[in-house]
Amino acid sequence: MKILELYIHIPFCVKKCDYCDFLSFAADEQTQKSYVAALQKELAFYGAKYKDRRITTIFIGGGTPSWLKEDYMQAIMETVYHYFSVEQDAEITIECNPGTITEHKFEVYRRIGINRLSIGLQSVHNEELKILGRIHTFEQFLKTYDMARKHGFSNINIDLMSSLPGQTPEIFCDSLYQVLKLKPEHISAYSLIIEKGTPFYELYRFDAVRQEAGMQTESLPTEEEEYQTTKMIQHILKEAGYHWYEVSNFAKPGYECRHNIGYWKRVDYLGVGLGASSLIDNVRYSNTRDLYTYLSECENIHDCYMQYPLTEGVTGSAVYSADGTHILVPAVNLHAAAEQTTRNEQMEEFMFLGLRMRDGFYREEFTQAFGIPIEAVYGDALNHLQQEELLLKREGRIYLTDKGMDLNNYVVAQFML
Repeated sequence: MKILELYIHIPFCVKKCDYCDFLSFAADEQTQKSYVAALQKELAFYGAKYKDRRITTIFIGGGTPSWLKEDYMQAIMETVYHYFSVEQDAEITIECNPGTITEHKFEVYRRIGINRLSIGLQSVHNEELKILGRIHTFEQFLKTYDMARKHGFSNINIDLMSSLPGQTPEIFCDSLYQVLKLKPEHISAYSLIIEKGTPFYELYRFDAVRQEAGMQTESLPTEEEEYQTTKMIQHILKEAGYHWYEVSNFAKPGYECRHNIGYWKRVDYLGVGLGASSLIDNVRYSNTRDLYTYLSECENIHDCYMQYPLTEGVTGSAVYSADGTHILVPAVNLHAAAEQTTRNEQMEEFMFLGLRMRDGFYREEFTQAFGIPIEAVYGDALNHLQQEELLLKREGRIYLTDKGMDLNNYVVAQFML
């Protein structure tokens, strides 16, 4: 059986954080109940469609999935188990935010097979949490973490965010050291990105431009401070025994996030729920982002063919095939978009996703995926980057040097076809 990863989107949260551009919003009890019922219908539809697939990982994200009532979460997972073939050792993750979790929720999570938690801390400093618009305090996080350990969770990720307004490298590293005292199995350390459409964009967009240009900033850390923080994170976590396995992710050996590694290796994944994305047999899909459209369309989910723009001035229900003719794109009525990725796009994705990982990939993996040696497509780029000491080719493996990881955006640009 072919493998498939499953992503389940829960868009609800108590309050949207000021920096967040994810598809999330507050909702009343009836809306949540209706959404869960629709989600179960979507899961049932795909369970029949992909009954020849085995599920190796499940990731429940949002929003704030832990805000959902435990009864609803149990109903969702029971539907998954009923309609899909879930491997016995599947990694099943749920995102949790302090202030939304209870002892009983953790009991239910354990009972329904969830075995990995991703807790959104972001900072140990309450004044920084207030700036971000988070609903919790560091003290509430500690209670949540203690509850998780009490209920037997032995695979926990903690999210931290750097480059916050007014934050110095030393302030962030204080957060990091305090988190290390808790000995989580995994740490995700992300830099704040100022996204359009968020309150932070209105507050800091001009400062973000100055930061990117290497100029002196007013509130955000400078580009040099960002770099210092990044290098300190890598050094501190290496000394603490964490494997730096992806640009922003660190794990104790054996606790790397299997679900995310699947994304970076272009494993097929199915996304269910509002706005969820999928990659199935090299076709990319995205569900509608309108809640009422989603609820309505889930009443009668059916296969169809997607219409989307082809080239400038040309639209229609087709994509270009290798011989220049048009073919239809398979989709379902929940999809807002569906696109057949070209061979060149697949190779580009293979490179820039694979090189996000610290260990890179094996040359043979490229050959197996595309039927030709990697040098036949990227020989010049590989040699150029190796001469610049940004990339290494050793024992059949291709991966970036520390310098290459620092210049990741520049490196991946060399592989665009």
